[in-house]
Amino acid sequence: MELETSDCAYTGTEDHNIPIDLFGSKKHAGVPRGILSFTDASGNIVFKVHRQPPNPTSSSPPKDTKLLLDSNNNPLFSIHRYQNGTWKCYKGSGDENKELVFGVKRSVKTLTRVELEVLISGERLNDDVFDLKVLGSPFKRSCSIYKDADLVAQSSLMYKLNQIYVRRGKFRLTIFPGILDHSLIVALFVIFLNGRK
Repeated sequence: MELETSDCAYTGTEDHNIPIDLFGSKKHAGVPRGILSFTDASGNIVFKVHRQPPNPTSSSPPKDTKLLLDSNNNPLFSIHRYQNGTWKCYKGSGDENKELVFGVKRSVKTLTRVELEVLISGERLNDDVFDLKVLGSPFKRSCSIYKDADLVAQSSLMYKLNQIYVRRGKFRLTIFPGILDHSLIVALFVIFLNGRK
């Protein structure tokens, strides 16, 4: 399924046939400490993730809400996590009355492994047919995102030669060429990092 790219979507390089790397950390220059942000290979901030306080007037309040912002602080997606292990992602800022982009449900949760099933335009959240699958270990910050049998994106910790202990605070998200919006992939990765909870 194709997803329209947002107006503020990060396009990476001009050549859409090569993978791009985004580097995630909570310690980037120009961003308050503790805010997860993603930079490109040049060190420019591309995406930021802000936690939003819960809305007490909502009929079924989400347990946690996060906003995915672009480099100009424009809200791209609001990500709502619910008690039953599901997530819903809406376009724009945190209002649940906006357009639903996708829904996610956790299919496997063990100490070392999480599997998430993603349904684009989450109207079919209870169906057994899913559009994307996210597999990996949030503790190791490593996951793979698949569309059918095709690898869409992959993440890993930042390893260095001769490094005995690998810090979990910095990681790489590689997005392979395809039809999915980069901001949607980053939103899925943010959900994946919270998949253990």
